[in-house]
Amino acid sequence: MLPARTFLIPPMLITGTGSVERVGDECRRIGGKKGLIVTDTVLSKLGALEGVKKAFSQQGLDFVIYDKIASEPTDSYVREGLQICRDNGCDFLIAVGGGSAIDTAKAIAAMLTNTGSIEEYKGLNKLIKKSAPLVAIPTTAGTGSEVTIFTIITDTTKNVKMLIGSPYLMPEVAIVDPLMTLSCPRGLTTAVGIDALTHAIEAYVSLKSQPMSDVFALSAICLIAGNLRQVFANGNNVEAREKVMLGALEAGIAFSNASVALVHGMSRPIGAYFHVPHGASNAALLGVVTEFSLIGNPCRYAHIAKAMGEDTSGLSDMDAAKRAADAVKRLIKDIMIPSLPTLGVGEKMLEKLAAQMAEDAIASGSPGNNPRQATKDEIVELYRLAYAQ
Repeated sequence: MLPARTFLIPPMLITGTGSVERVGDECRRIGGKKGLIVTDTVLSKLGALEGVKKAFSQQGLDFVIYDKIASEPTDSYVREGLQICRDNGCDFLIAVGGGSAIDTAKAIAAMLTNTGSIEEYKGLNKLIKKSAPLVAIPTTAGTGSEVTIFTIITDTTKNVKMLIGSPYLMPEVAIVDPLMTLSCPRGLTTAVGIDALTHAIEAYVSLKSQPMSDVFALSAICLIAGNLRQVFANGNNVEAREKVMLGALEAGIAFSNASVALVHGMSRPIGAYFHVPHGASNAALLGVVTEFSLIGNPCRYAHIAKAMGEDTSGLSDMDAAKRAADAVKRLIKDIMIPSLPTLGVGEKMLEKLAAQMAEDAIASGSPGNNPRQATKDEIVELYRLAYAQ
């Protein structure tokens, strides 16, 4: 018999080409009167908000724009956005952007209804009240933040990425429109695509996986692995973008309900100490961590190999599992994912910080979900292997 499990998704999911046109209708449906649009500086300059503004105008909805996000989400952005929200009497939020914008908007929405500072809610299930309503519109196919109960905010005082998790952080509506990703640069597109693949793989092999999350995880692996090369080759391939974006959505649902594992635990310290974007650091780690982990559950990794299009007929689970690791590394090579040195991680500084980074990774809790448990020394060695690949 299976133990009781909880499976959470947003109350409303809207997908497909042109679906962003529904944003005004949905904001009106949830009772919004004045919204704070949270986005990043580049998207605002590129005119990515025009469709949202038009939809708001058609519904007679008022809004204010906060577009100062220029990096990974920080507590400073949360405080600044929250003040703008309060000063203008906003009662709901719209996030337009990648993980940084959506995670920031989640934190602002939470602090609009909860007291104190965002730092007080680090960890799981510490929010007291439901967040203000949030409509999330991703412009990258990777983070899955539009369908998760998590936000990751950097504490700029302690230089630590805070994982905050609560069902109260779940967006009220997620609108997933592949047309919103067309302006996403190729390098970012591929990095967040591998980030999404990491979500799906880790959700499937996680010790917290469950039958419902397994369905979404395997489908996501198939969609992302089967279409990310095409998006890399031609960024205007809307059909391939739509499939990768749907895969990223499914991966977000999967890991939100099954959690992530060793890659994410190791990735967060890279972001904190070297300011490497989360998706890029996940991508740089995925190959070596997959090779390390597969002996912990070769059957599951064999399923992953098949989902990635590998021919596993006649192979033992272990041999098929090895094909999963090979397939991951080939995909990363084919789409030219940058290595840690290329991302600005210095070898001497990595050696100096590796032991502390390993401790930080273990303390995050994510490595505890990995099918193969890693010691501090093993994590240090994995950092070295990732650097050398």
